[in-house]
Amino acid sequence: MDALNRIKFLEDRLHRLSEIGMALSTEKNTDRLFEMILEEARKITCADGRTLYSMNKEGNLNFEIMCNDTMNTVMGGTSGVEIPYYPVKLWIDNQTPNQKNVSAYVALSGRTVNIVDAYEEEGFDFEGTKNFDKKSGYHSKSFLTVPLKNHENEIIGVMQLINARNDHGEVISFNVEMQEQVESLASQGAVALTNKRLVEELKTLFEAFIKLIATAIDKKSEYTGGHCNRVPIITMMLADAVAEITEGKYKDFSMTADERYELYIAAWLHDCGKVATPPHVVDKGTKLETIFDRIELIRTRTELLKRDAEIAFLKRQLNGQASNNFDDEFNKTIRQIEENMKFLEGCNVGGEFMKQELRERVKSIAKQKVKLYGNDRDFLSEEEVNNLNIPKGTLLPEEREIINDHIVITIEMLEQLPYPKHLKNVPEFAGGHHEKMDGTGYPKGLKAKQMSTQAKMMAIADIYEALTAADRPYKEGKKLSAAMRIMGFMKNDYHIDVDLFEIFVRSGVYKKYAEEHVAKTQIDEVDEASVLG
Repeated sequence: MDALNRIKFLEDRLHRLSEIGMALSTEKNTDRLFEMILEEARKITCADGRTLYSMNKEGNLNFEIMCNDTMNTVMGGTSGVEIPYYPVKLWIDNQTPNQKNVSAYVALSGRTVNIVDAYEEEGFDFEGTKNFDKKSGYHSKSFLTVPLKNHENEIIGVMQLINARNDHGEVISFNVEMQEQVESLASQGAVALTNKRLVEELKTLFEAFIKLIATAIDKKSEYTGGHCNRVPIITMMLADAVAEITEGKYKDFSMTADERYELYIAAWLHDCGKVATPPHVVDKGTKLETIFDRIELIRTRTELLKRDAEIAFLKRQLNGQASNNFDDEFNKTIRQIEENMKFLEGCNVGGEFMKQELRERVKSIAKQKVKLYGNDRDFLSEEEVNNLNIPKGTLLPEEREIINDHIVITIEMLEQLPYPKHLKNVPEFAGGHHEKMDGTGYPKGLKAKQMSTQAKMMAIADIYEALTAADRPYKEGKKLSAAMRIMGFMKNDYHIDVDLFEIFVRSGVYKKYAEEHVAKTQIDEVDEASVLG
């Protein structure tokens, strides 16, 4: 080769390595990355057979891809054909390295092995190869086995090429130039593969950390931890259903793999601010509950009222105003006390709505006097009256404000994170699930046009999970018909997106989710036409 041709050859070589380096660095699929490495090795050497191994967790070599042009064989990678061979062991036992197998030797030593003729090679055991040749009629001759080393000089795999060929298709040995180019390729491939694995490991760590937060909420409150796990399921089911729509407002909606992942992460993080919410508020199962249910204190006062009634009877008896048996006045008083106690116990359980006459009765009972520590005092304190008269649920307005603050804390937490470009919308997606289409939601009072489609989908998922969840302290999970009827009202009031809710219903997402995550006793028929109408 003259000087000019040599220069051109080197320029072509550098250009090709540069192109493959760029291609390898942008490839996200491991199987395709492996195939690109072997395909480039084929272009460099015209090798008839190509195998790529990766180091597994046990420290052995897994077969990732096997190709042979003459035998028209492609296994592993994206081919869908499973490689039927066990991993190559690097150690025969705890103390004996597998030096006879060329691939194992390369993985152990980190050195390239270039064999001119396997049938004449004495340093390695090619008995298995020769047996394969006898059965198949193939003839394995020249071998080039190259290690794949990462940036820390660790072996992460091995590439083996068989039977280099010249322009006439004749089998030749792998020359020095071929070896150098394949080693450069192996180095580039190893760096790309290592980078991809590092990204995957960081991604795995990131997801584990996110789920750790959900677990922390779960441990903090046995009533809401499941919510953090279930909302992502509903959200992604709805997102997939919306992406399949071919008509209507959302017919052009679609998400890339990165965008789906962004929404998935946001769904997991949508309630992360609850780590700062006091447990006694989150877990307030009855109106009087704090660290304990204060209805017990009222029961104690009830017994004191009964005591006072009995004392009054005994005084009447001593004065000759009553018979030996408890008189009608005593019995009437006791019945009234017990009825009042039963009524207060019912009020203590949160509901959807408390009528005004019931609230007035609570105030009336509160004014009864009971003797405590020698002093007469009201039967109920002002705080107890306020709690028992909560019209809906179990939370006072100030307690509900504390609960609502969790979304503010969520947004504050999420906005502090240094997101990569493909996750920059996580705070907006996660922070918008309590906003309403008419602008009456919180924390920002956003209207429909100010919200992303993803945030609107998450709002539907959040509401549906909350309505059907059976692990809330203040209510039982609703039947599907009741939950969907309530969401229908919310749609009519423009609290949730009308078009997305229609997709939620017509696609059957609500049913698919319920089949796996809602108690069988809650699953009933839903009048979809009525809900959407």
